Amino acid sequence: MIVTKSWLNEWIDLSDITTDALCKTLNSIGLEVDRIKRYRMPQKVVFGHVLECEKHPNADKLSVCKVDIGTSVRQIVCGAKNVRKGLDVVVATIGAKLPNGMEIKSAKLRGVESEGMICSSSEIGLAEFGEGIVEIDSSIGSYKIGEDIASHPIFNDDLIEIELTANRGDCLSIRGVARDLSAAFNRPLKDNSIEDFADKKMGIGRIFSLEHKNNLDVSLLYKAVEIKDTALPMLVALRLAQIEEQVTNKIEAFVRYTTHATGVIIRAYDYEFFKTENDSVAKGKLEKEDGLIALYGKERASIVGVDQCDAAKPKESETIVIVEASYIAPDVISKAMMQKKLKSDYVYYRSSRGSEPDLELGMCYFLKLLKTNAKAEVFGGDIELCDEFDEEIVSIKKDQIDSFIGMDVDKSKVSTILKNLGFGLQKATNDTFVLQVPKFRHDIKNRQDIVEEIVRLIGIDNIPSKPITFTEANRLGENYFSYQKRKYYRNKAAACGFYEAVHFVFDESESLDRYGFELIKEDKRLINPIVNTLDTLRPTLMHWLLKSASHNKKNGYNRINLFEVGSIFTQDREERVKMAFIYSGDRERDALGNNGKPQKVDFAFFVQKIADVIGDFELEQTTPKHKLANPYQSAAIKQEGKYIGELFSVHPLVTKAFDLEETFLCEVDFEALRMELKTAKKISRYQASMRDLSLLISNDLPYSDIKEVIEDSKPASIVRYYPVDRYTDEKLGEKTSLTLRFVLQSDEKTLEEAEINEAMERILAALQDRLAITLR
Repeated sequence: MIVTKSWLNEWIDLSDITTDALCKTLNSIGLEVDRIKRYRMPQKVVFGHVLECEKHPNADKLSVCKVDIGTSVRQIVCGAKNVRKGLDVVVATIGAKLPNGMEIKSAKLRGVESEGMICSSSEIGLAEFGEGIVEIDSSIGSYKIGEDIASHPIFNDDLIEIELTANRGDCLSIRGVARDLSAAFNRPLKDNSIEDFADKKMGIGRIFSLEHKNNLDVSLLYKAVEIKDTALPMLVALRLAQIEEQVTNKIEAFVRYTTHATGVIIRAYDYEFFKTENDSVAKGKLEKEDGLIALYGKERASIVGVDQCDAAKPKESETIVIVEASYIAPDVISKAMMQKKLKSDYVYYRSSRGSEPDLELGMCYFLKLLKTNAKAEVFGGDIELCDEFDEEIVSIKKDQIDSFIGMDVDKSKVSTILKNLGFGLQKATNDTFVLQVPKFRHDIKNRQDIVEEIVRLIGIDNIPSKPITFTEANRLGENYFSYQKRKYYRNKAAACGFYEAVHFVFDESESLDRYGFELIKEDKRLINPIVNTLDTLRPTLMHWLLKSASHNKKNGYNRINLFEVGSIFTQDREERVKMAFIYSGDRERDALGNNGKPQKVDFAFFVQKIADVIGDFELEQTTPKHKLANPYQSAAIKQEGKYIGELFSVHPLVTKAFDLEETFLCEVDFEALRMELKTAKKISRYQASMRDLSLLISNDLPYSDIKEVIEDSKPASIVRYYPVDRYTDEKLGEKTSLTLRFVLQSDEKTLEEAEINEAMERILAALQDRLAITLR
């Protein structure tokens, strides 16, 4: 698509915008500028007027002219055929340097003095049009004889060629490009109101009739004009040459010029093509052929939007012309042309991409050109066929626009952009736009297309850049984390020397009841168990672990250490997950290091093994609720202040029943075990000190009482403490010696001896005061 800045100025005021700024804007709104050609006229080339024109005395093809150049009258010898008296021309005066390198000097041509040169369009650097010299007329606007043509905007114009995508047929015209610039610069289009050019009282129906059927999928408008003395103005000829349109017929030149300016497809037909000798009224006929519309006279005159036969085109002589403005939907014409290949002319390129549907505007523009440059009389009335089409309505919310664009766009700005682009704003609530898509934008179908229009008018450079982020919904559910937790603790137990055992969730109710476990309620028990020995759902993992330990013992294993993670069931048949451990017999396998006599497992050893798996915990004395536990060596497990399970030595009667040596069991609530992200903790860079206190305590005093006193009275310098030795002797009577080790450390400095002693004395004083504990 080729436009010139002066031509655009006829539709929108761009007088204060430079060509560079204009091209930058065109690029930013998606109309890519392919090339720019700047027409700049040489100096000392002026407007002139031919006062006299006589034949050269010594040359048949030369003329001697007297030319008024404003400041003087010069004699110039000219060889152009079209030079004549009374013509306004372009004159290169003495000293002018033309674009082709020629420098104008005084000269003698066949013995006659010549002071300058009357120029053709190509000689001054314009696109070549017409034959001979340039004939200046009023179509270029106002000018003065003697004025430099370098100061006139038509001669010093900028041509811009735009590369359009196939969907932007709405910009295949000067008006279409101006419409986009109107939205970009927020400036109104100039008023090109439709006028009634009817001159004759006789209507078109008196001279021309049109036979047609309904539902032709095309919009047509016909006018009749009687034309005499047609003249092609310089401006039309120049611009047609600039846009590279070649025509040999003046009426056809007006047709091409109107189509390029308005985007409306105009055709002109010779009236006589539709008339027969016996008819006083010319007759045309529209027929649908393979999805396209053909206009017939004596033969086929044209296929609407595709081609026109040469015989139907108007002649240069005085004639009546039938003028046609047409619009056919691009999808209709493209589909038909794919199915049937037909010869086409320049019109098909426009109609297949989407021409301008405002037929009255195009017709009015054409008739105005004719009346300005010819003796043209327009017949009254018209013949109009309007294709009914469904209005395209698109609804979009404000937050959807912001989401697509990635920034908050002012609502009033959105409304202004869309209105300037020709969209009808049917309804706008606080957050919703209901838009009527203009007919010339056949490519707008959905919300994304609307947003694209807004984005290109805002300018992609004006939208803040944001990094691309790919956010996927978290697909890791509770099952995944439960699996990972089981995997973690199973691996940890295996790393600590335990072997995994897997048992049925069914168990023997009689044995469980004998050992004091609560069974499932009567109304929720298994109705049809597999076998009598597996007639209930297990309430504990420990019973099966004892059975497996017994089997291992009978198979000759002296060191039995097993664990299991599995489901147990409450009295109400609610499922819970537990983790249980059993250790029986030797601590380790017999080997050279222990002389083949490994030590037996004891309570302290088993407690350490469990701590290695589940982490630090505390033990509190408790009374077991079942008969598997030795009541004198049984404890509740407490972690972070919460009871999570039990740990005990198996009752001697039970070990005997299962034929085991001394055995220890532990069962914890698996769901209560910790499984959180480990975080780093700050540690002091100063040296730690250790001090021991050997205390005499009563044999029946629980350690929890001692711990409570220490927690209440210890200073911040004591970071931890723990028992390291327990000693009994007859000399101590009913007393026991318990040695506690204290670790003291500061985050600010190395503790001095006096500070350490003061802390220990504070602990000892509290123990003596509240529990009557003394040093040994």
